[in-house]
Amino acid sequence: MKKHNFFAGPSILPDVVYEKTKEAIDDLYGSGVSLMSISHRSKEFQSVMDEAQELFKELLGIPEGYHVLFLGGGASSQFYMIPYNLLQTKASYLNTGTWSNKAIKEAKLFGETIEVASSADKKFNYIPKGFDVPKDIDYMHITTNNTIAGTEIKEDFDFGVPLVADMSSDILSRPVDVSKYSVIYGGAQKNLGPAGVTFVIVKEDILGKVDRAIPTMIDYRTHIAKGSMFNTPPVLPIFSTLQTLKWLKGLGGVEAMQKINAEKATLLYDEIDRNKLFKPGVANPEDRSLMNITFVMNDEYKDLDTGFLTLAAERNIVGIKGHRSVGGFRASTYNALPKASVEALVKAMQDYEKNM
Repeated sequence: MKKHNFFAGPSILPDVVYEKTKEAIDDLYGSGVSLMSISHRSKEFQSVMDEAQELFKELLGIPEGYHVLFLGGGASSQFYMIPYNLLQTKASYLNTGTWSNKAIKEAKLFGETIEVASSADKKFNYIPKGFDVPKDIDYMHITTNNTIAGTEIKEDFDFGVPLVADMSSDILSRPVDVSKYSVIYGGAQKNLGPAGVTFVIVKEDILGKVDRAIPTMIDYRTHIAKGSMFNTPPVLPIFSTLQTLKWLKGLGGVEAMQKINAEKATLLYDEIDRNKLFKPGVANPEDRSLMNITFVMNDEYKDLDTGFLTLAAERNIVGIKGHRSVGGFRASTYNALPKASVEALVKAMQDYEKNM
């Protein structure tokens, strides 16, 4: 039986993506050659790259002056590529969790790094508010969705300085005003495709302002000039990403996806708030992620964790164990997760409560 897949990443993808990718592994676009062995310089794969970049731009409404890159190295490689390319004197970071911490650590290697606010005092279970952003900085960095703690920034800030955002786990889950950002980046393995490709949306006029020499492979301008083809790109994940983008367009785009995601999240959060056994990992509804829903047992039932995980497994619900650093439970409700899976999880929670 097919599983209800709540893993945080690599995570569930639409069924059509698996089907189309398997077909291409056998034969890419009637070329008689597998996607896994065809030249990335072939016209067949060039068409994949071109279509993926253009469809990404269409779905997010990316303005002129921006480029969509598909690179290797994961989002973690962007933690140092961002400051290597952009940090001349100092930069500001909003610290909302593990991934923000990692990005801050790398940025400190390149220049003064200011932490404008942090939610570390409460284990990152809220989004800081009312902080000041200096104007004499090269850029401001945020992580929009925090997969471990389960918080999400759902607005497009305008700080009056170049804005950089790690959107690894909520890209294409909601509309974004790309014009308010200088760089948006993330790993594909949440809402886009298999692990192995990283997307970078970069505004060209933010580049070329640092005086350090930038190694060729780390310079965004290298990849812009070559259309993400300077070196051999991760061809299979890019093909699968294209199929995901097509699937999303067929559903009605990011506006339609946002409504679907809100319905799924509301269904699960309502049950967490209602059920006597559980409590949310993030108290403030405004800060709760629509992508990674965290919850724990109420204190008087904290010894029942294992029993619930066992019940979930019996019902083919997988991937709900919380991150090792916080414990409890985490249900990742990415774009491709069907509402029926959330309903199955809610039913398991209700049944577990009845039996206690």
